[in-house]
Amino acid sequence: MPRCDERLPRPHPVAIDRRRHLAMLALPLLALAGGPARAQQVRRAFPADALRGTLLIVDAPDVRLNGEAARLAPGARIRDENNLLAMSGALDGRRMTVHYTVEPQFDGSVLLRDVWILRADEIANFWPRSREEAARYQLDPVAQVWSRRTG
Repeated sequence: MPRCDERLPRPHPVAIDRRRHLAMLALPLLALAGGPARAQQVRRAFPADALRGTLLIVDAPDVRLNGEAARLAPGARIRDENNLLAMSGALDGRRMTVHYTVEPQFDGSVLLRDVWILRADEIANFWPRSREEAARYQLDPVAQVWSRRTG
């Protein structure tokens, strides 16, 4: 009984070597092309309703925000320093400076909806820590810079 692979034409050995040779040449070029893109920091745009705080994930969804008990909302998104999604379980016990948005609940409590773990360059820029402080400033959404309201 003939086997399936016996009926198929086999590629010529020179064609196989040519493909390997092209692949060997392409790998360093792909590495060079991807290198600078990975080294660049992504400039992130935070919403105007985001606040700055210190977050400690105790046992997800339970967290401590600015030293007080809080909870992550179902489906909360945590973005790491490279703007990639991070799983809350991988961050247990880590204290982080973050920007966050909240989702108000009917009972007056709030759940954390979006969280961005900040890099050192983002921490260096002013960002309000409370709604009252944010009311005294205005955000330039393009430059991501807060300035004091006039008048």
